[in-house]
Formats: sequence, structure tokens, C-alpha cells
Amino acid sequence: MPRQITLKDHFFESRLVMNRAVILLIIAGILLTVLLARLLFLQVVEHEHFTTLSEDNRVKLQAIPPNRGLIYDRNGILLAENLPSYRLEITPEQIDDMGGTLGALEDIIEIRDIDRSRFEKLLKRKPRFEAIPLRFHLSDEEVARFSVNRHRFPGVDITAGLARHYPLGTLGVHALGYVGRIDEQALKVVDSSNYRGTSHIGKIGIEKTYESVLHGKVGLQHVETTAQGRVIRVLDRTPPVSGRNLYLTIDSRVQAATEAAFTDLTGSAIAIDPNNGDILAFVSAPTYEPNAFVNGIEFDDYAALRDNKKQPLFNRALRGQYPPGSTIKPFVGLAGLEEGITTSHSSTYCPGFYSLPGNTRKYRDWKRTGHGTVNLNRSIQQSCDVYFYDLALSLGIDRIHGYLRHFGFGKSSGIDILGELPGLLPSREWKRARHDQPWFPGETLITGIGQGFFLVTPIQLAVATAALANGGRLLQPNIVHAEQEANSDDLLPHRPRTVDTITINAQEHWDHVIESMVDVVHSTRGTARRIGEDSPYRIAGKTGTAQVFGLKQEEKYDAEAIPEELRDHALFVAFAPVEDPQIAVAVIVENGGGGGSVAAPIARKILDAYLVGESPVVEEPVDEATGGEPQ
Repeated sequence: MPRQITLKDHFFESRLVMNRAVILLIIAGILLTVLLARLLFLQVVEHEHFTTLSEDNRVKLQAIPPNRGLIYDRNGILLAENLPSYRLEITPEQIDDMGGTLGALEDIIEIRDIDRSRFEKLLKRKPRFEAIPLRFHLSDEEVARFSVNRHRFPGVDITAGLARHYPLGTLGVHALGYVGRIDEQALKVVDSSNYRGTSHIGKIGIEKTYESVLHGKVGLQHVETTAQGRVIRVLDRTPPVSGRNLYLTIDSRVQAATEAAFTDLTGSAIAIDPNNGDILAFVSAPTYEPNAFVNGIEFDDYAALRDNKKQPLFNRALRGQYPPGSTIKPFVGLAGLEEGITTSHSSTYCPGFYSLPGNTRKYRDWKRTGHGTVNLNRSIQQSCDVYFYDLALSLGIDRIHGYLRHFGFGKSSGIDILGELPGLLPSREWKRARHDQPWFPGETLITGIGQGFFLVTPIQLAVATAALANGGRLLQPNIVHAEQEANSDDLLPHRPRTVDTITINAQEHWDHVIESMVDVVHSTRGTARRIGEDSPYRIAGKTGTAQVFGLKQEEKYDAEAIPEELRDHALFVAFAPVEDPQIAVAVIVENGGGGGSVAAPIARKILDAYLVGESPVVEEPVDEATGGEPQ
């Protein structure tokens, strides 16, 4: 069979090749057009956007936290400072395995549960490019261990900074307060842009009240970084503005003497300058260590403070509300004189009890055998309840409320520390609104001796005593004396402010009450006579004993037979020197018993610390059976 020969169609093949070439050329042209269009879009339309992104890969904006202002006492003693400190920081965007990194870090540096918990909360809240602190206050040994292993931890670094420290420890903690880690609640009430880079904020006390003054203003800087985020150089910088320093009115020497005087007692004491309202000592006992809170207190340590039955975290000076007891008697006596209800010569017979007309109920005097016939001087000097039952009934609750209101009772004093409670000065309107009941005469009697619904705070009692000392000016207490700009020697003082002026109808009324208070301390039958026996200056004072619970009609108070927490509170108010008052004090000892035997000796130590620079040893408490104690 002959072989079949196939002839090639060169024209067809050439055309096929040409068509394919055209198609490829069209496809290439389309792709090139798309590429050019994309390039044009990126280079022209999106130029600014991608230039910014490119710059961000190379240049970063960093916040520079300001130095927190320092706090000094009135004599320039440092109370709150900033110390150099190292902290471990992690930048999340540079970490591939966060869990593995944390685990590896724990092998060389101690990381507590509280550190990890705080870090995880910040990790969810902050941008991934921002460094987040994991540990604070690294020791030199920990810094050295990490430095050796630095190459193993990209995105982890140690930075130097300043940490808050309270060099005197527990001294004045309820006034100073402390700083702590910023949490979500704190960020809601501050300018977050001004707190970039800041890790701590004032939590309580002066640190919180004056946060805006102490914090300062954040600075900013543009830095050039490597691909790993390490800073190469600073391109430009806006420096931070340090917070202002604060000078307090507190005298550390008097503060220390006051705290020491309480030993293991529970209570509060306030010392105030009656001429300008400066707080000289601000004590709530017991105290606690503020440095433990700065970088997060351990749970067990906090639980020990929280569950302590003496409540060391409770600020009694501002928030403790107590019946004033007999410390209110000079004020009620002055109201009686000023209102013309009694005179310095009027007398009342005290058989040891008092009864309302037509009523058989007996309102007991602290001295069951009675004081006999007493006038205003003797009733203040010996703290006779019956005299003040009768005077209170004659005054009536409306006049008592109206007069005592001028001394600051029943309202906040306005001290420059947040958290103050107003106490309670009862009135018939208050009782109707609170209990939907009328006011009864018996309630007027016990209000006249500082019992019943009547409640005061230690700061209120001190401010009222200062008003007695200065002749009727109710001053707003202040605990910050002055502010000072960083790098300046000039002080910007806080001016004293008079809140109210008590009208004096007759100066002899005022003088008579004060002389009666002098007799409390310096007469042979005064309830606080032991603290006045060797005093180099004259003291005007008043003891007080406030019941924690009521007694039945014929029941006798026996301190030894009842639990400690149900025993009477001991109170004492005073000012000195009488001729030219420089200091007024209010002391409350919870469940301490007698004001003359427990609270008055503390007050004497405070007065001595300020006036003569020492704290003398006071004699043993007076035996109540001899008529030495009372209220």
C-alpha cells in the first residue's frame, strides 16, 4: 500500500501563531495596564496614607510620663517621694507566643499571680504596639539575670523610671493616702491622653484629692526605631511638665507623737491651729503601710488588713461618726447663756437623775449619788448630766439645733480630703423625714448631753473646739498649706477661709464657758485634773464618755462585764494656751471608757509635742470611785 503524504498548511499555522501572539499581547497589555493603574493609585491617590504607614514603621510616637510632685510637711520633711525603679515591659505586637514568653520569663524573674492578672487586663485594653508593664521594682539581681538572657526575648525590655515611695512608712497615712495602679474605673474620670505612659494614680487621701496638681502634664517624643522596635534616636521631643510639690500643714513631729500616744488603742485625734484652720496632726488609729499598695498588695496581706477587727483601713478622722457625749456641754451651756435661758449664777439640784414633769422615767447622771446643787461652771467642771438635761429641755431642740449648727455640727467641715461624712445634728424635721415620727422631749434631754441620734466626726469636733478657742470664727480646715512649681523656690499658699461667724451677744458668756473648761483641767475637782497638774501652760478642756448601747432603767454600767466592743467611747477636747490659743485638739478612743482617764492623757501629749516639744508621761488613770472620772 502506497504511503500517504500529509502536506503542511503553512498559512494556517502562521495565522494560528499570530492569533496566539495577539492574545498573549492583549493579556500582557491588560496586566500591564492593571499594574500601571495600581501603581498610579498607590503612588498618587494613596500616597499620603502609605507614606504615613511607612513612616510609622520607622518612626514611633512615645509618651513621656511627668514626674509626680513631692509631698512635704510644714517644716519641709519629705513625706512622699519618687525613687528610681526598674520595670519589665512587653510589647505585644512583637511577641509570637505570649504564653511561652511569660513561662520562660518566670524561669528567671519572679512573676506573681497579681502581676500576671494585671498584665492580662492591660493586654486586652491597650494597643498591641504599646509597651505594657509586667513587673515593677526589679532588683539589681533580676535586672542582671534578664540582661544575660535578653537575646531570647524579643519584644521584652527593662526600662528605668520613678516609683512612689513613702519614706516615713505608716506616719500620716490616712491623710496622705497612697498611689496605686491605674484601673479602668480611674481612666473613666481622668484625661486619658494626659495619662499615656503613666501607670499610677492617687487612690485615697491627699494623693487622690490633689491628683490633678501632683500628676503634671505628659510629654511626647518621636523616635526612630529598628524593625524590632528598638529606639535608635530621638527625632523631636516635647518635654513633660512635672507635677507641683505640696507642702502640708501637718507637723510630722506632732503627728508622730499623736500616733505614738495611741499605742494599741483604736480611735482618732485631730490637732488644728485655731487661728487659720491648719491641721497639725491627722490621726486615725491603727495605721497601715502605704508602700505595700503602690504596686499591688498581695491578696493575703490585703485580706489581713480587711478582716482586722480594728479596721486599720478605715479613716476614722473623716468617716468615724460617734456620739459627742459630754464634750458638747460647753456648746450647749454657751447656747443657754446667749439665749438667756440660764446665767452664770443659776443653779440646779442634781440628785443623780432627772425626770420630765409628769413622767416617772429617770434619766440617769453618770454619778449615781448626784452632784448636789450645781451651776454652769460646776456642771461643766464635773460634767453633771442633770444640769444639762434641764438646760436642754428649756432650750428646746429647735434652738439647740440652730445654735450648734453654727459650730459646724451636722455638716461637712470642707477639709481638702475626699470622703468626709457629715455626722448628724438631729432636729424635729430630720426625725419626721427619716423616721416619720414626732420629736419627743426625752430626745431633747439626751441630745443636750451628746447622746441619742447626735453624731460627730473627729474633724468636726476639732473644728468646733477651734471656734471656741478663737472667739467664734468657724474655719474651714485645710491640710495643704502651699503648692510649689517644679524647679521653683516660690510657694503658692492656700488662704484660710472663714465658713461662719458665731454671733456673741455678751463676751462674758464666752469667757465664763472657757473658764469653766479651764477648771475641768486645773481645778481640784475637774474631770481631767491629772493632765493639768504639771502643765507649764493653761489648758481649757472637756471630757466626754459616749455610750455605745443604752442601759435599762436600773441597770448599772460595768465595763468588765461587757465585751470590749460595747464599752463606752472616751472623748476629750481642748485648746491651749488659754490666753493665746495656738492649738486645739479632739481625741476619740473607741471603747476606751472614761474621757478623763484615757483620752485626756493623749491630748496632753499632743499639746506638749506642739507647745514645748516633748510628750510627758501622764500618771495612771484616776479611780472613778473617788470622783475623778466621768465624762
